[in-house]
Amino acid sequence: MRMQTSGSIRTPNSEVTDSTVPQYITGPVQLVVFDMAGTTVVDDGLVTQAFEAAATAVGVPEAGETRERARKYVLDTMGQSKIAVFRALFGAEGAAETANEEFERAYGELITRGVEPVAGASEVLAGLRARGIATAFTTGFSPATQQRILRTLGWTEAVDHVLAPTAGLRGRPYPDLVLAAALTAQVDDLANVIVVGDTSSDIETARRARVGLSVGVLTGAHDEATLRAAGADAVLASVADLPALIPDS
Repeated sequence: MRMQTSGSIRTPNSEVTDSTVPQYITGPVQLVVFDMAGTTVVDDGLVTQAFEAAATAVGVPEAGETRERARKYVLDTMGQSKIAVFRALFGAEGAAETANEEFERAYGELITRGVEPVAGASEVLAGLRARGIATAFTTGFSPATQQRILRTLGWTEAVDHVLAPTAGLRGRPYPDLVLAAALTAQVDDLANVIVVGDTSSDIETARRARVGLSVGVLTGAHDEATLRAAGADAVLASVADLPALIPDS
């Protein structure tokens, strides 16, 4: 288990779109928590395609205002637990479970046709491990789908900790997954944790967990303005740029 690191967070350089880093970051970086789809894994619209299948499965008309409202809600809540999203959309538990089952089935089928990491993501993960910085994946998918993605990518050993929403862990925007990763990694202080994601829900989770740095990336669902409005401390073009925030001491 990785406890010590030679990295500390610095003011972002020209590759980073923020001009300041919060002053409450004082210690070494001990853990980086990554989102998956849209952050470290190329999405290419797979989530929205799977949602369309889920909506059809519960009888939402394929055209019209109801479908459009549902699409917008799904886009706005990207990154959150999928079953929680479907509960909010469809109300009845039976409908939510049906939608979630179809979503997971459809998404699983889509990733079997091909899924790939965001350019540079594998190198970033390996680089952090080499420096003794613990890493974790979190997601809004079910544990089964998360594992399927990792197997498809050959990433089952790519990070130290893998977490998904379960009966005992709420998904985003709640802080549970980040806090669980920090506890498992035995970090000394939440100020020594970085959270990286492509959605406002990722950023809100980071803020609720009171981590040292919340980092948005522009390879997924939400744009820079949305990430900043959510409170991102830094916004990067890609996760590949993350090492710029954690230079060698």
